[in-house]
Amino acid sequence: MIGLIILIVVVVLIVGFVWLAFNGIVRARNQVDNGWSQIDVQLKRRADLIPNLVETVKGYAAHEAGTLEAVVAARSQSVSANTPAEAAAAEGPITEALGRLFALQEAYPNLKADQSFQQLQQEITSTEDRIAYARQFYNDSVLGYHNKIDTFPGVLVAKMGNFPHREFFDAPPADEAVPKVQF
Repeated sequence: MIGLIILIVVVVLIVGFVWLAFNGIVRARNQVDNGWSQIDVQLKRRADLIPNLVETVKGYAAHEAGTLEAVVAARSQSVSANTPAEAAAAEGPITEALGRLFALQEAYPNLKADQSFQQLQQEITSTEDRIAYARQFYNDSVLGYHNKIDTFPGVLVAKMGNFPHREFFDAPPADEAVPKVQF
């Protein structure tokens, strides 16, 4: 009789640990999915702002076709990204193209003074900040999820369920070296 009670208690404890581990992994997976959704929203917001920015610049710098085409091409690549790896790969070209586009304002004082251009530039800068925050939240969520599925008892539950590893959103390496400041 005591053996049966001990067996029942052990089974209940095992089921309880599995249940808690499973629910923890599901919550972590859902947080990763939510994090990716936030990145996706911000990337789409930036992509929606770019055509307006290009049209504003066209009015002042129509002969800068190469720069404008590079921005449009980078936007197309960014919009077609479906995974964190694809989105991260698209980040480099779009950041570089936007940087060249914003640099045009120095050559065109009227563009620099244009209210639409200034407002779009501020919105894109704000969106870039949101993307950085969303990327950090997503990567933190992926790390937490990986910790849950790679440690005991979650590793056992993850192997029984369908809980694959997720990709981090890795920013591409900077092409430029950090400038050295000397006094």
